[in-house]
Amino acid sequence: MKVYLIGMPGSGKTTLGLPLAEHLGIPFVDQDKEIENREGKTVQQIFAERGEDYFRQAESQVLREWAAAQKSFVMATGGGAPCFFQGIDVINESGISIFFDVSVQELLKRVAKNKERPLLHAADLQEKEEKLKALYTNRMPTYRQAHIILDHPTYQSLLKAVQFRK
Repeated sequence: MKVYLIGMPGSGKTTLGLPLAEHLGIPFVDQDKEIENREGKTVQQIFAERGEDYFRQAESQVLREWAAAQKSFVMATGGGAPCFFQGIDVINESGISIFFDVSVQELLKRVAKNKERPLLHAADLQEKEEKLKALYTNRMPTYRQAHIILDHPTYQSLLKAVQFRK
């Protein structure tokens, strides 16, 4: 079983994905951490030194390699992974996709002080909110192609959704 958790930065993919993987007895993969390990740099450094296009290609390569693997896992994808290089198609063809739909206001609360998200760097909270709204709007058509959509996801709703799809 391959479970892909998709959604905006701060939507809870890692927070909920770790206990889900443990419950299922399969590995948990944080796609951004996987990229960082391969590149020997943080996501922020990759963006700063090589740019977003390079990062998106690395992200796509990691996604495709895991999708082709003959093993089960729960993956917290990068927020943009489904949106570039037909990522949502790769995800949907190889496993179960679950979109964590969290409001922009809640996302803003969760990422307000986080300085590690390159696409959300902002001079102030208002600018960060505007960036979040724009990303959310742009990515929504792709995210909505997920097999399962969880509004305000909790561990219990995630577990129920996965058990239903087994």
